Amino acid sequence: MLFPSNIFLFCFLPVMLVLYFGICQLLVPEKYKILSKNIVLFAGSIIFYAYGEPVFVLLLLFSIFINWLMGFLIGKAQKKDRSGKLLLILDIVINVGVFFVFKYLDFVSGNLNRAFSINIPYTGLKLPIGISFFTFQALSYVVDVYRKKADPENNPFYVGLYIALFPQLIAGPIVRYETVAKAIRDRKENIEKFTKGTIRFIEGLGKKVLLADSMAIFADRIFKAYPQGQGLSVLMAWFGAITYTLEIYYDFSGYSDMAIGLGKMFGFEFEENFNYPYISKSITEFWRRWHISLTTWFRDYLYFPMGGSRVSTGRMYFNLFFIWFLTGLWHGAGWTYVAWGLFSFVLQVIEKWIGLGKKWNMPAALGHFYTMFLITISMVIFRSVSMTQACGYIKSMFGIGGNGLTDSHTLFLIRDNWIMLVAAIAFSMPLSKLLKKKQFIYDILLSGVLILCIIYILKGGYSPFIYFSF
Repeated sequence: MLFPSNIFLFCFLPVMLVLYFGICQLLVPEKYKILSKNIVLFAGSIIFYAYGEPVFVLLLLFSIFINWLMGFLIGKAQKKDRSGKLLLILDIVINVGVFFVFKYLDFVSGNLNRAFSINIPYTGLKLPIGISFFTFQALSYVVDVYRKKADPENNPFYVGLYIALFPQLIAGPIVRYETVAKAIRDRKENIEKFTKGTIRFIEGLGKKVLLADSMAIFADRIFKAYPQGQGLSVLMAWFGAITYTLEIYYDFSGYSDMAIGLGKMFGFEFEENFNYPYISKSITEFWRRWHISLTTWFRDYLYFPMGGSRVSTGRMYFNLFFIWFLTGLWHGAGWTYVAWGLFSFVLQVIEKWIGLGKKWNMPAALGHFYTMFLITISMVIFRSVSMTQACGYIKSMFGIGGNGLTDSHTLFLIRDNWIMLVAAIAFSMPLSKLLKKKQFIYDILLSGVLILCIIYILKGGYSPFIYFSF
């Protein structure tokens, strides 16, 4: 079930709000209020997931049970002065094993078949929606219990609500248990929080429906029409790359905004996942602003335990290589994702080597141009279905291969859609912060955004979701 859909906006969410704020808040005795609200949220979250994944909801329930059990047993072991390390290893093996089977087994089999001319059969397993997110979230709970940063839960229901909570279930942000543990047991909703949450949800909805989906029309058409990058003019190649770079930002940050807004409406505070990454002046800064919950997860649970940067220079570079290899692979079972991750690794190593941001800084405008130039190229690698397509497309961007500089079709597209393109670029900057200072104007603008989004959704417009398969 997607947030910008008829079933969610006009059925699921209204029912949840009536049950939560109508029945639980007004009719249930005070001492049972939080319990009843948690039951509504958990049951609703399971239904939310089961709507799109009626079979894999069992996998979600298994993940909840096994990670609750391992956290519980580790807590018991530590009370008896045992570390619980073997239980932690077992939990990691189970989680990573399930994750590997569904997401990477056929990828590995295919590569082994090609490399050694063998015939390992493919499983053909469908990828469960959101498995990358809820697996990492579940793992972080057990690791934090082992590290004694989180208390082990005796009640599996609390762990279940944490892992399955519908606002962040299928697309993040990846939430730490310590962030929501107190709120699960005792939280206070009020009009101010609900209003702020609603505003944040509408902002995210506008990003996804009006901006991401508009950019997707152009990006998908260009990438699909020229699978090997042949026949593209330089202008069309850059137009496709830029619109995809904008699409992926609004697609994912829009969903993160909606998740944060929904969480706030129900009394939860999720951490920010994006902080205007397209204003960055270096690749290192970009990754401090983009998909923050994922980069901090890899930092805290892999990079730091491996020694981080407090090791020899060679070991530090290996640590970075390993993290960025896994970051690429996390996004998808394909060599383009790995190449995208390693491209980010190489760029950051170069920045560290030359001391960018520490020993010296580029002029702001030059740093911004340099960053967005390389990020746009990296997004072409991310979007491509093969390295052949990625290389062919990038060649077209630089006129390698004899393609023309421009073409009438691209000029027509830009001329007829320049307002939306300018809006997409402008709102990737902190423009909304300036608009919020003019509250009346911002309220009118937000109302217009909501109306346009509803019209678009009711019409059933083109609305792909890039991170839906992660």
